[in-house]
Amino acid sequence: MTLEVVEPGLLTTVQDAGRPAWTHLGVPVGGACDRWSLAVANRLLDQPPDTPALEATLVGPTLAVRAPTVIALAGADLAGIELASSRPLLPGRTYRLDAGATIAFPGRPGSGARLYIALPGGIEVPLVLGSASTLLAAALGGLDGRALAVGDRVTARSEPDPSVANRVWPGSAIAPSGRPGTLRVVRGPHADLLGEDVLGALLAQTWAVDPASDRMAARLDGHPLAIETNGELLSHGVPAGAVQVPPDGRPIILLADHQTTGGYPVAAVVTTAELDAAGQLPPGAAVRFEEVAGEVARADLVSRRNAWEAASSALGEAAGWDTLWRSAGA
Repeated sequence: MTLEVVEPGLLTTVQDAGRPAWTHLGVPVGGACDRWSLAVANRLLDQPPDTPALEATLVGPTLAVRAPTVIALAGADLAGIELASSRPLLPGRTYRLDAGATIAFPGRPGSGARLYIALPGGIEVPLVLGSASTLLAAALGGLDGRALAVGDRVTARSEPDPSVANRVWPGSAIAPSGRPGTLRVVRGPHADLLGEDVLGALLAQTWAVDPASDRMAARLDGHPLAIETNGELLSHGVPAGAVQVPPDGRPIILLADHQTTGGYPVAAVVTTAELDAAGQLPPGAAVRFEEVAGEVARADLVSRRNAWEAASSALGEAAGWDTLWRSAGA
């Protein structure tokens, strides 16, 4: 099955779970900015959660369908539509598409930043360092290490399974967050160095996501933090979710394509349970930070995993009933 790119959208790339085994050589992990939504799209098609899919940002692609297929959507609602029929294409669902159809995702402000479009078996691209993910800064992975362009053909690895059409995810189709507009953080390794006043100021105000944000980092605007720099720190390893404070006092949340080391102090780190929600922050979004203890962060992660298992199990039960219904000749 092949989709042909009519319009590529603002930034559409092939992403999977990234390259976590190569950080010791300075290769960013990369992969989907919202792995929850990637996993939902793939689970809807009964395939592994890290199967390569398209990640569309803010304004998605327009795609011409060249053969009948089934796709799954999850993540932000980018106002998807099948043009000829005007059928809406909502995240958290699967859709059967006929040859000759054209689908578009023109974008919808305020719904999140990234949509995931999963194809049967994933997307047929070469693996680079064990991953299909596109790393734009190094021009590797995906389609020749770049974003989709007009005329590209996106090919599925497998033939479509008609039995997975018309499914609905029974949980959140976008990365869940404890409180909308708030990201939970734990204290960072340089919180004491920066001082309680700086950490307090970080937590006290509402920040706005800068339009210059990208897959490497969400840059925040607000009243700059008053930090004292007594020379640069020695470079140190930085994880996704690290909230760095550069000399201008405007925080940066590191995302999927972040560098493996950095020299800016890290005031806080977004909890693992809410890291995907950080990857869905669109430009202009308001965000606050809430400091929590490590025990709370771990409990949130357990709760998130339980929510995934419950929704995945419910989807499987619904699929089982569908199979029985069809086998009975209904």
